[in-house]
Amino acid sequence: MSLELRMLGVDLICSRHPTTKWAQRSDRVFLTIELPDAKDVKLNLKPEGHFNFSAKGSDDLPYEFDLELFDAANVEESKAAVAPRTICYLIKKAESKWWPRLLKKEGKPPVFLKVDWDKWQDEDDEDIGFNDFDGMDFSKLDMGGADDEDIEDDEDDVVESANKDEGAKESKVEEEAAPAAAAAEEAKP
Repeated sequence: MSLELRMLGVDLICSRHPTTKWAQRSDRVFLTIELPDAKDVKLNLKPEGHFNFSAKGSDDLPYEFDLELFDAANVEESKAAVAPRTICYLIKKAESKWWPRLLKKEGKPPVFLKVDWDKWQDEDDEDIGFNDFDGMDFSKLDMGGADDEDIEDDEDDVVESANKDEGAKESKVEEEAAPAAAAAEEAKP
């Protein structure tokens, strides 16, 4: 069949599924899509819990998947960040409760979907609050665009601050070394 379609000039484009990791808290789900140098990234989350992803990889091949999440999501409070190696999506749950699984459908999940053990936290450990995106400032990811000048200004401030600190250290070392140098001069015959 596919040979016949190719002979008719129809290209069969098979999309691939990038490795996707997930973890949850009572009020949110973390999705980390591992696709280095992704281009044309499209993320779509619907209130009923339908999530779809599509992008082109560095090899210009299409990557995509659709997930029917276990329950509804709050689209307005969910946020995404595209970094050079991964795409992170923080999905805010419509109702704050632990899901027994990520997907609505029971059974074995797709092979590309894996638990993110780096972010995983058990339900009874939630009050500890470590390893999550909660404190992550998505605006600090260098994704290009209008805010690039602000980032460069921040880098200049860091360098300037480091130079001031270095100068202060040097003058302090000189102050501490002066008495020792004077004592050494007096000790010479």
